[in-house]
This record gives sequence, C-alpha cells and structure tokens, in this order.
Amino acid sequence: MIKRHEEPVMVTRSSLPPLEEYVEMLKPIWDSAWLTNMGEYHETLKEKLKTYLKTPNLELFVNGHMALELTLQAMKLTGEVITTPFSFASTTHAIVRNGLTPVFCDINEEDYTIDVDKLESLITEKTSAIVPVHVYGNPCDVKRIQEIADRHGLKVIYDAAHTFGEEIDGVGIGQFGDASMFSFHATKVFHSIEGGAVAFHDSKLKDLLYQLKNFGITGYEQVEYVGANGKMNEFQAAMGLCNLRHVDADIAKRKVLTERYRERLGGVEGIRLCKEKEGVRYNYAYMPVVFEGYGADRDEIFAALKEYNIFARKYFYPCINDYACYRDQFSSDDTPVAKRIASEVLTLPLYPDLSLETVDEICDIILKCGEKTK
Repeated sequence: MIKRHEEPVMVTRSSLPPLEEYVEMLKPIWDSAWLTNMGEYHETLKEKLKTYLKTPNLELFVNGHMALELTLQAMKLTGEVITTPFSFASTTHAIVRNGLTPVFCDINEEDYTIDVDKLESLITEKTSAIVPVHVYGNPCDVKRIQEIADRHGLKVIYDAAHTFGEEIDGVGIGQFGDASMFSFHATKVFHSIEGGAVAFHDSKLKDLLYQLKNFGITGYEQVEYVGANGKMNEFQAAMGLCNLRHVDADIAKRKVLTERYRERLGGVEGIRLCKEKEGVRYNYAYMPVVFEGYGADRDEIFAALKEYNIFARKYFYPCINDYACYRDQFSSDDTPVAKRIASEVLTLPLYPDLSLETVDEICDIILKCGEKTK
C-alpha cells in the first residue's frame, strides 16, 4: 500500500555539495573582499567549463536569461526570429526584449524540439536568426538546422538550458550553431545557485559579450553600448566550482532513476516516452511523459500524485503563444502539435537524491490510475 509522503516530493530538488566544501570555498572571498566583477572564482569556473563543455569560447552570466538576451543583442539581429512556443518563457522574452519579432514554428512528435520540416516555410526576407530549443535534454536536429541557416544566411542561437554536458557523437552540444545558452539555475543538472553561460564560435564576440554584461563599459571612463548588469558573482562561481566536481556522479544517479521509469512505464499503452538517439550523451535532466489515450489524462495523473504529496509539473504548459502577454498577437492553433503535447505532458520527479522506491511508488500510482477505466 502506498502511503502519503510526509515531506513533499517535488519535481526537482537542487543538488548541493557538502556544506563544509562550500564554506571552505568562501574563505578566500572573505579574505579578498572581492565579491563580484569577474573575480578569481569567476575566471576559474569559466576555464573549467570551457574544458568540460568542449567549447573554445565561453562567457559567464548572472543567469541564463540574461545570457540569451545579451547574446541576441551582441548578434545585432533585426526583424524576425524563428523559435518554438514549447519552451520556458525566457526564450521568447529574450527575443522580444531585443525589439525582435518571434515567429513560432511547431514542434515534432518524437522529441518535442523544433520541427525542421516546417522551419524553412517560415523564413522571410525579415528573418535574421533561428533560436531552437533543446527540450528536456533532447538535442535538436542540429545538422538540418545548420543546413537551412547556411542556405538563407541566418544566425543560429540555441537555447541549451536543458543540455548541460551533453554531446552528439563526441562533440559538445555548445559547439553547434553560432552560440548556445546554458542555464545554471538551482533546478538544473548543474547549477551555480543562479547563473548561466554562452558558448560561441566567433572569438570577436568575447569582448562584446563581456562589455554588454557590464553595462556596456568599454574603458575606465568609456561606455559605448546600452548594456546590462549580467555579471556572475563570486558566491555563484564558488557554488559552480563545487558542483562541477560532483556533476558526473549526479548524472549517473539520474540515469539509474530514468532507466527505472522507462522499465516501469515503457511499452504501456497510452503512455509515450521520448526515445533516446544513438550517439547522444544525455544528462537525464527531465522525465517527460505524454499521456495520449491512456486510462487517465494528464490532469488526473497530476491530481492523483498530488494526493500522495508528490508534485509533478505540467512542463511546458501552456505554450508560450498562449501566454496572456502574447495571445493577442499569436495563436497556439498555428502550432497544433505543441498545443496538444502541452496539454498531455507531465514531467515526473527526477533528481539525484530521489530514491528508486519513490520512483516505483510514482509509477504504481500512474499505473493504478490507468486501470480505473478498464
């Protein structure tokens, strides 16, 4: 018999290093009183992440959103940017806050990333870039996207918030496109409490990104750009350095939990799980499950889990083009696959400290819900 959990089981839980490890990292910060503005930890973390992510160029930011927003600014884009409505609000907000017009492309049925078969038909003379999203850790079809971009002279900036540490055929995920944004928010596979980074190819972007995240300051008494305060501080960088030591072990734990979910729910009629692609090194960031023609719908499953103090997440729901701030300008009917998946998907709890016993309980609840209508 499944008992209600006394403590809530959330969809995710922040991974933390041993407290004494982090506290030890704080001593040099106190001694130097250098708390922010690209200090020693900031620079160390940047170099270590360049190695881990296999990217030649990388810049750190206060968060992933600012990383994306300022990268779009640095690219000097104009007009329209094609993106997906099946993402977190930040993706589209970063486009709009740069004075650009988002054009929403539908997603595919397999991994919920941008549908490359529909992409090219949305390109106009106003299009300047594509901002695809690697969803749930599922990489986009990077090869075809690049072929389309090259054919039309477009920039490609990936929202890689979900794909920290992933690789395709041994190539770091940040190597694809012109740039890739990573989020280091507390809920991510790797985090620095808050934080983010951009990996990029063109080394000429290095100084500009650095300047834009520091108010547009280019010299001691010189401000050339309308920048922002996008700097990662030393406390964030210290947490990042600690967590980087443990991230591979955490990913290994996530893999074990994911495999148990797949073992229990895979092959069940009416339940769809994402298929893993060959050649991809996954980070097992999320456990999305789509309920289509199952004995219970997504909302019923969500409610049933909640009765046991287990909190899954309707992620992503609603689609961005259904948000109040965008629905007068866009219609989710134009992206029917994204709209449907948003109404059917539930991400289940997944984090390194989650027990296999709890995974089994979650699966038991889901399977029990499906039996009620049989």
